[in-house]
Amino acid sequence: MKEETTKEIQQAQTHSAPAPSLRGKSDVNNIGVCVRAGGEAVIPFRVGMGYDVHQLVEGRDLWLGGIKIEHTLGLLGHSDADVLIHAICDALLGAANMRDIGYHFPDTADETDGIDSKILLRKTIDLIATKGYTVGNIDCTVCAEKPKLNPHVEAMRACLAEVMNTDEENISIKATTTEKLGFTGRQEGISAYCVALITK
Repeated sequence: MKEETTKEIQQAQTHSAPAPSLRGKSDVNNIGVCVRAGGEAVIPFRVGMGYDVHQLVEGRDLWLGGIKIEHTLGLLGHSDADVLIHAICDALLGAANMRDIGYHFPDTADETDGIDSKILLRKTIDLIATKGYTVGNIDCTVCAEKPKLNPHVEAMRACLAEVMNTDEENISIKATTTEKLGFTGRQEGISAYCVALITK
């Protein structure tokens, strides 16, 4: 019985259809792949994921997505602690395989003390450009119990689009809560997630 099964597998492999070739330029273009000299297939886009969290404290301004939002608490950090922009930077750097925001802009450096995170985002765009990449699109989620962020989403999208030199259509921002669970639910902090697509 085992020998018969082995023979059947071998016959199926012998008569199976060959894998599609990526050598033909027309076929390659149809599946969104470009070809380098010599016929090597290269996918001209990459995807990265970013996450960041900061503590909410008294006596700090709240900056999210590049804009100041009125609130009784602000985020604690070495820079302006814009948790959304930091997640975006990490997603873009990760997509380009260029480490993370802490590697390029350490929180021990004097030049980043109190810095506007929009400057860090602009520098991140310049960094991925050294590898030939530009922003395709980003999809972000901000987790905060308070304040309500939906009224500010469009202003954040407009601000980020200008900094990233891309269309607002390429920037998605969603706001949610954790249903009063965890540190977010206790209003101890705000976290943000981002998925980024970069293209050549």
